[in-house]
Formats: sequence, C-alpha cells, structure tokens
Amino acid sequence: MSSSSPDAGPAGVETTEVISFLDELLDVASFEDYGPNGLQVPGVDRVGLVATGVSGQLELFERAAALGAQLVLVHHGILWDGHPRRISSEQAARLKALLSAGINLAAYHLPLDAHPELGNNALLANRLGGQELSPFGMHRRRPIGVRARFGGDGLTPRELIERVSKLTGREPLLLGAGPERVRSIGIVSGAGADSLPEAVALGLDAFLTGEPREHVMADAREAGIHFVAAGHYATETLGIRRLGEIVAERFAIRHAFIDIPNPV
Repeated sequence: MSSSSPDAGPAGVETTEVISFLDELLDVASFEDYGPNGLQVPGVDRVGLVATGVSGQLELFERAAALGAQLVLVHHGILWDGHPRRISSEQAARLKALLSAGINLAAYHLPLDAHPELGNNALLANRLGGQELSPFGMHRRRPIGVRARFGGDGLTPRELIERVSKLTGREPLLLGAGPERVRSIGIVSGAGADSLPEAVALGLDAFLTGEPREHVMADAREAGIHFVAAGHYATETLGIRRLGEIVAERFAIRHAFIDIPNPV
C-alpha cells in the first residue's frame, strides 16, 4: 500500500476518466479475450483510492471496502465466457460486496499480460535481468509474452531459479533438462504452458510460466529446454500492482495492493 493513509481525503477523479485511460493505455479493443476487459461492475462516480489484486473474489472486495476503495482493478475478473447464465450464490456474494460499498470493478486480462512496459511478462523479464525483449507467446493470433536474453555468459539454471524465487517469493518448479548456461528465455505468465513448443522452435534455453502440465516434464527434457513453473498467482502480481501505481501517479489518488497469496 502507498504511504498515504487509506482514509485521507475525498475521492478525486471521475471513475469514467480512469477507466477510459486504462482502456486506451492497454488497447483493450484490439484483444480477443475470455471475458470483458474494462469496467465489469459499476460503482460510485469518483475515485480517491484504487485497490488492486490478482483475482476478483469475495475476500478482495471485502478488504477493499474496509480500506474505503472506490475502484478495484484485477487481472482476473468475475465475468468469463462459458460461465453459467444464472448467478450462483458465490457470485451473488461478490456482487453484494461490491454494490453495497459502491465499488467499481474493472478487469484487464490478456491486455495486461501483453503490454510491453507494464505487463506481467515484460516486468518479469526486466526484473530477472533480461535484455533485448521481443514479442513471444502467440495466443489468439497475437503475442502476449516476451522473450529475452541474459547478458554476458548467461546464468546457470540455479542462478535463474534463485532470481525467480527472489522475485516471486516462492521456490519455482524446475522441469526439463536444458543447457548448462541459460542465455535466452521465453516468458508467458499464468497458464502459459502451451507456449512451450514455440520456445523450443525458437531454440530458447528456458521457458517460464505459472502452471505446468503433466506432459511438460518429458516434453522439455526431450527438447533440451528448462521449464520453470513459478506459480500462476506469483507470476501475475507485478502487472496489476504496477497498473495501480500508474493510476495513482496519473490522477494523484491513493493506491493499495491487496495480496491474497495462492499456492497455484
């Protein structure tokens, strides 16, 4: 959370102004996604405190309400293609928490993964020491990840794991069998295991995502690449947190990141 007190000062900016800024910043109109990006649940007209979190859930909304937030930004929203057309009791509880507190909910999924500067994958690559970032991870006809190089003689696999662990706050799972020096890496946060073949085709030394699949251990070993599974949640905290910081800086309002760790 920012150093400002969460209950200091009145709401300071029109909600529509914030949402329009984010929609344009992330170019949401150009993405084919699994659910709606942008505003999902409307609330009050002005925002003085924006709360961010990875996944829309009851605990997040209750904690945001307790802080006095008027806007919650998430990576995983509460509306998805394929969900039942009837509102479940769990979804009703989420909506009640938001509506009773007048909280706006906005979600940014693939557009946040793909952003070249504040996206999950770009931030992961930069903070791991990656250089020469370029698009990677084709998904629904466009790249949402990045590939990068490590300078000098690269990293040992152990050094890579140590950097990932320090960045994500958890010990990642290392599968496969790549080279002794890691000079190149592909990154697709979250559930990006399907991009492993692309990493192999590009001759990358390592591939980093959140969740593994049962078959990737053998696939990565036989292809001669290191597969790093660092956690779906853990690989997707950076982008949404940075998005909240950008909003706070842009509109001179307050920001609080609400951490609800998930072992997956």
